[in-house]
Amino acid sequence: MFLINPPSVVDFDVWSAMPDAYRRPRRSAWADANRGGAPTDSFLEGPVFDDAGNLYVTDIPWGRIFKIDKAGTWTLIAEYDGEPNGMKFLATNRLLITDYKNGLIMLDVTTGAVEPYLERRNSERFRGVNDLVFDAEGNLYFTDQGQSGLHDPTGRLYRLRRNGQLDLMLDNVPSPNGVALSPDGRVLYLAVTRGNCVWRVPLMIDGSVSKVSRFFTSYGPSGPDGVAVDSEGNLLVCNPGLGYVWLLNHRAEPIIVWRSPKGMSTTNIAFGGPDRRTIFCTESVSGSILTASAPNAGLPLARLRGVAGK
Repeated sequence: MFLINPPSVVDFDVWSAMPDAYRRPRRSAWADANRGGAPTDSFLEGPVFDDAGNLYVTDIPWGRIFKIDKAGTWTLIAEYDGEPNGMKFLATNRLLITDYKNGLIMLDVTTGAVEPYLERRNSERFRGVNDLVFDAEGNLYFTDQGQSGLHDPTGRLYRLRRNGQLDLMLDNVPSPNGVALSPDGRVLYLAVTRGNCVWRVPLMIDGSVSKVSRFFTSYGPSGPDGVAVDSEGNLLVCNPGLGYVWLLNHRAEPIIVWRSPKGMSTTNIAFGGPDRRTIFCTESVSGSILTASAPNAGLPLARLRGVAGK
């Protein structure tokens, strides 16, 4: 890759870490399949902020949702039989969660109650949903990753319309993971973990996709995971395996590379702080939350507008 200006390299700070009281250093079914059987006391993903500035994260192997307040204090909000990953707010107190075992589920953060939202498509279970994002009209895009990869490039990208119609948009992805939308909503960025790249997915006026292309190519033992877009349309890409978060311009040229000081598993990011110019990154294996200042504010996240309950 030829770059006129090399990117700035900045180290993250460690903002908070899971307290020892919540850690479970033993084997789990999830770790047997995804961590080579190594004891995994937690694996954090899905960071998202509520309106009061509290950060919520998932703990995949133990089916837990945590709230972290502004002072960095952790509270267990829910624990259930699942493997939660990405999260977005439906409404003020309702989180929509992509759960590998259960499909889309909904969590009431005030009571900790969990209920199904979308478990199956045409009576068939999902392979293993991973991440999600709403557009400005309240349509939901989510990935169905399962154990797909270069050996089995059959991961899926779905759109759930507000009227309940479920559209299968892509079914040939080698490990679809994080999703984010451009500021105008006309392009979806799709992290393709096992392909070690990010796809650019144009969203056509008729609702279809066309001329899907590879926007960014990474390297190393594990490819892009969570993605986000800032107010200027730049793309942020978490890259576990490298311990990086890339900030890319519209030509996919790196502007900044943030590096983890804690571990290599930089999986997901959320913008927070009073001006939304602080990024919070989950370092999943160490159970840590990393922070850094960003040059631009994060693009505001859309919700399912007009919904107070479901």
